[in-house]
Amino acid sequence: MRLVHLLRAVTVELHLRGAEFAAGNGLHPTDLRALIRLLDAERAGEPVTPGRLGEALRLNSAGTTALLDRLERLGLVRRSRDPHDRRRVLLAVEPKAVGLGRSFFGPLIGGLVEAAEEFTAAELDVVRRYLTAALHAAAPGGEQEAP
Repeated sequence: MRLVHLLRAVTVELHLRGAEFAAGNGLHPTDLRALIRLLDAERAGEPVTPGRLGEALRLNSAGTTALLDRLERLGLVRRSRDPHDRRRVLLAVEPKAVGLGRSFFGPLIGGLVEAAEEFTAAELDVVRRYLTAALHAAAPGGEQEAP
C-alpha cells in the first residue's frame, strides 16, 4: 500500500501543477487534459478526431465542441479536414500550445528525466511495467493504453 499511496501523492502533485498551468493560461483543467491527449496521440502518430477526443475525455458532443472552440479561439488547437476523407475533421496542437507547455512544464520534465537517470535500465523497466499496470487498473474497463 505504501507504493499506492506514493503514486497517489505524485498524482496529486502533478494535478496541482496542471491546475496552476491551466489557471495561469486562462484554461479549464479539461483543456489541459485535451492538449495532453492530443500531444500523446501526435507523438504516437495517431490521428485524432473530435469524436475520439471526446471519448478519451468522457465528454459529450456539445462539451467537446465547446472545448475545441475555446482552444481554437486561444490559438492552441487547429481543426482541419482529413485530406483522405473530407468528411472527417482532424485535430492538431498549435506551436503556441507546445511553447506554453515547454516554458511551464520543461523544468518539471527535466527533473523527472534527471531522477530517472539514477536508475538502471532494468529498474526503469520494472517501474514502466508497474505504471502501465497501474494505468490499466485505473482506467474504466481497463482499456487505457500507456502513452
